[in-house]
Amino acid sequence: MGDWFSELGKATSKQPVVDLIDLAIVFGVAIAVYFMVRLSLVRGLRHLVKNSKTQWDDELVAAGVFGRISHIAPAFVIYYGITFFPELPEAMTDGIRRVAVAAMLMVGALFISSVLTATEAIYNSHPEYRERPIKGYLQVVSILVYSMAGLLILAALMNRSPWIFVSGIGAMTAVLLLVFRDTILSLVASIQIASNDMIRVGDWIEMPDLGADGDVMEVALHTVKVQNWDKTITTIPTHRLISDSFKNWRGMSMSGGRRIKRSVSIDLQSVRFLSEEEIERFADWSLLSGYIASKRSELADANAAPGVNPQVQSDLRRLTNLGTLRAWIWELLRNHPNVHQAGHTLLVRQLSSGPQGVPIEIYCFSNDTDWIAYEAIQSDLFDRILAIVPEFGLRVFQEPSGADFEGLSGGEGMRSSS
Repeated sequence: MGDWFSELGKATSKQPVVDLIDLAIVFGVAIAVYFMVRLSLVRGLRHLVKNSKTQWDDELVAAGVFGRISHIAPAFVIYYGITFFPELPEAMTDGIRRVAVAAMLMVGALFISSVLTATEAIYNSHPEYRERPIKGYLQVVSILVYSMAGLLILAALMNRSPWIFVSGIGAMTAVLLLVFRDTILSLVASIQIASNDMIRVGDWIEMPDLGADGDVMEVALHTVKVQNWDKTITTIPTHRLISDSFKNWRGMSMSGGRRIKRSVSIDLQSVRFLSEEEIERFADWSLLSGYIASKRSELADANAAPGVNPQVQSDLRRLTNLGTLRAWIWELLRNHPNVHQAGHTLLVRQLSSGPQGVPIEIYCFSNDTDWIAYEAIQSDLFDRILAIVPEFGLRVFQEPSGADFEGLSGGEGMRSSS
């Protein structure tokens, strides 16, 4: 390189004016060819694309694929045009041709990168493929293209064989592994994610350790972008989706049902047997008529069994207000138009009692997975349940509030004043 610059300096000092004129002609023709190609060929191709019925060629225009053609034209003209002026110093001609080759290689790499960008856009334009992004793979190809282009450009400028640089890469393996560690990890993770269908664009994922809880926006080579429900964006390193655990709600969306799992705590002191008047009243309820009829028959048979003393209340089986409430909730769920009846779990169960009363838990699935609709269905169910509880002589358990203590203190004040 030093010899080339010294020879260039000696050569240009003999006939600088002629050399400048020759170079001006070459570069002038290159600039003219650039505008001719850009105004005629590139614009013509864009016009044809806009008038075509297909959509994929529009993505080629948007990615600037045709524009790269005009960029490579001047370097091509300079590379071959400089040979028409043999009076130019050989060192100068050789140097300019090397720079022209480097420019063509760079433009070629940019051209391939634009084609890859257009390929991704064309791929994503198909709804059936949009959930399986290929951006990570295209980024790997882009890295390889730019790496090879950089190697060839360096070889062209130094007038050396590229295999010399390739052979030196072996000695730099440890350094390269350190530099490209995240890229290698992300590449392996992207392959595993795609092959196992772990994540798709549009999936709702939850990763509390990284503060991610929302829809997947983009799956790239190094990162996965998640738009949280508060519209913030969380960026997750791709390899963390392999090394760490996360929750994907896609199964819920695909099943068409969203789980409702919530309980109502009943005050233990309000649990009792039903009177005959209450049983008669509940027998007229449409949701309890079948239950009351079957229970009356079942209890009559049980109480008529040998060894049962009808005079001893503890020997008799009787209906309780809590059990009847469970039956009413069960029938409510069975007849609700927005609750899945088949293929999904549906149960009403009584959990262990504790200091907060006895919980009655509902476990079912709504038939609408939309968040707003799901919350409306869930709220409607529990509004009815909370409102119906007093009809069974039960009380919903609630911790004492300030109003409760005020009423207590007010009553004591009245007694003391009297």
